[in-house]
Amino acid sequence: MTEELDQGRMPLLDHLIELRRRLIVSFAGLIVAWGICYYFGDALLNFLIQPLAALRPDAHLQITALTEAFVTRVKVSFWAACFVSFPVIASQVWMFVAPGLYKNERGAFLPYLVATPVLFFLGGALAYYAIFPAAWRFFLSFEQQAGTGTLAIEAVPKLSEYLSLSLTLIFAFGLAFQMPVALTLLARVGLITSKFLAKQRRYAIVLNFLAAALVTPPDAISMTGLALPLCGLYEISIWSCRWVERQKAKRDRTLGV
Repeated sequence: MTEELDQGRMPLLDHLIELRRRLIVSFAGLIVAWGICYYFGDALLNFLIQPLAALRPDAHLQITALTEAFVTRVKVSFWAACFVSFPVIASQVWMFVAPGLYKNERGAFLPYLVATPVLFFLGGALAYYAIFPAAWRFFLSFEQQAGTGTLAIEAVPKLSEYLSLSLTLIFAFGLAFQMPVALTLLARVGLITSKFLAKQRRYAIVLNFLAAALVTPPDAISMTGLALPLCGLYEISIWSCRWVERQKAKRDRTLGV
């Protein structure tokens, strides 16, 4: 193992040059993806607006500044580019870190690199296909028709505010779904154990609901829609940590540790 690690060593200056090259490639990949996503900006905007349009085909979004539509399209394109270019960025991180790892460590780290975008996509899909329709229906239920002594209350959201809320929910769900990856990595390096996670289950449930309340709009639908999957992911994390511990124990017995 020592010989294998020695082969991956290089002087500090070479490390800095290699880091600069990886950063340039990552930045270039992000810029190219940003340009492509901006070109398809209308499709991205319509995709995010579709859950609201399905509930209220006659609704419309308003802009209150001449630059609002353009700036919003740029922001949406950028966040979409971050997701699209993640494989490029992750591969550059991997190529920079991998030479300094043992062969078994490289094999152990690679699955987490693959699982990260998959879990993020699942979290974002849950927000878009399940939470958006229910939450938008709840918020629209507070509209009212004009009557004797009352005025009509009609939802006319701003374009930037609607898309900001939508993207916030998508990224909140996507990042929350990284829990198994983060906890399993902590277990692999020995900072936590599956027994510790199981013992702290009741506190984790409270923290999951608290975190969900902080990152979602002030409604029970969005909060519960995030908190319940988090609790399920916590249980998956416990199982994953146990599997890591068994693999580590098996490897130690093989090496005679």
